[in-house]
Amino acid sequence: MASRVVGLLGFVMIVAAVGANAATYNVLDQLGWSIPPLGNIAYRTWAAGKSFDVNDTVVFNWTGTHDVAEVSKTDYDNCTSTNAIGTIQTVSPYSVVLNGTSSRYFICTVSNHCGLGQKVTLSIGSASSLAARVLSSFALSALAFAFLNHS
Repeated sequence: MASRVVGLLGFVMIVAAVGANAATYNVLDQLGWSIPPLGNIAYRTWAAGKSFDVNDTVVFNWTGTHDVAEVSKTDYDNCTSTNAIGTIQTVSPYSVVLNGTSSRYFICTVSNHCGLGQKVTLSIGSASSLAARVLSSFALSALAFAFLNHS
């Protein structure tokens, strides 16, 4: 009985450790959420160099007059925020936890900032990468359980 409790405790600890790998990203790093000097290429390049996963946090930091609105792909492409998803955020910093594997779209709604390139698409890990992490977590847990059960 005691070995099963120890094994279960080990399982819970490993699952918690595997799930604790969430990362935090600051949008456009030191430049922050601003009108990029060369248009949207700065945000596309920044986002393409990241591997966003479920439970990661993305932080929008800015100074001056900006905001952050999450919008649909269509509104992103057209730089419109009439159907913003949730509340338009006007206070920096603003943090978003990525809670699914669908791409998410963010724009600045101030003046023509979006048209000047202040918008970013976050492509979050695919369902298969999520399944791989769950399977990996299960395999590690099974190994820990077997080890603890036979010690």
